[in-house]
Amino acid sequence: MSSALKEVIDLLELDLIDDLLFQGPSHDIGSTRVFGGQIVGQALAAAQKTVSEDHLAHSLHAYFLRAGDVDRPVVYQVERARDGQSYANRRIVALQRGRPILNMAASFHLHEEGQSHQVSAPEVPGPEGLTDTFDLHQSVADKVPEKMQRLLAHRRPFEFRPVERPKFMDPSAREPVKHIWMRAWESLPDDPKLHQSLLAYVSDYELLGTATLPHELDFIQRTVQLASLDHAIWFHRPFRVDEWLLYACDSPTSAGGRGFVRGQIFDQQGVLVASVAQEGVMRPWRGQK
Repeated sequence: MSSALKEVIDLLELDLIDDLLFQGPSHDIGSTRVFGGQIVGQALAAAQKTVSEDHLAHSLHAYFLRAGDVDRPVVYQVERARDGQSYANRRIVALQRGRPILNMAASFHLHEEGQSHQVSAPEVPGPEGLTDTFDLHQSVADKVPEKMQRLLAHRRPFEFRPVERPKFMDPSAREPVKHIWMRAWESLPDDPKLHQSLLAYVSDYELLGTATLPHELDFIQRTVQLASLDHAIWFHRPFRVDEWLLYACDSPTSAGGRGFVRGQIFDQQGVLVASVAQEGVMRPWRGQK
């Protein structure tokens, strides 16, 4: 298994340190703070450990409160808000140095049959023949500011193959829509909770940058501050993150130094498996938060 993918799976294991209290390590993806997807993925993993095996997450809603320290572990405090026959709900607080860095609510559902419909998947080229973002990053690594070079050099646990030309390669204004194919580098166990936690982790990649697309921003010449404020996911249908998934992202609006983005995640057969929404800070870097 690739070291990057194994590292993320290890992150999601978590240690039980007391009743409803878990701890997980942090890892460095080349940023100055803990990656938001790590905190969301670990918080979901902590909540999963407190529900029955048959209850799978159907939604989560998280707020990022403070930047996390990559040199310190994160403690997850879980509260059993509700245990019903069909639905269970958990509240999770992620802590470092005794201070909350994330609040999250997650809801779990026992599978049942019901009416089903969905929108059609976008008609875009498949992943075959597209270039992975790591290779695209290396093509411009010597041109970006030094603080961005470590981020671009990070080997991600998933393959990411963008359909459109990435913003850092084309700073011109365009429609706020992008499509990225993604999948884990190698096959994974048949554990739906692991696949959900990994999707929660990876759903924070690439998303917020969609809000920059309508604006002429040159990431090489000037750093743009992007920081997630909240994150929501709805899991609709079964999926595997070791098979190709299409992340279809759009940004309906940005205002007040914040960008709002949505994501729909389809499998390669066009089945809508999850939806994502996020708002985040979006402004030229001014050295303040």
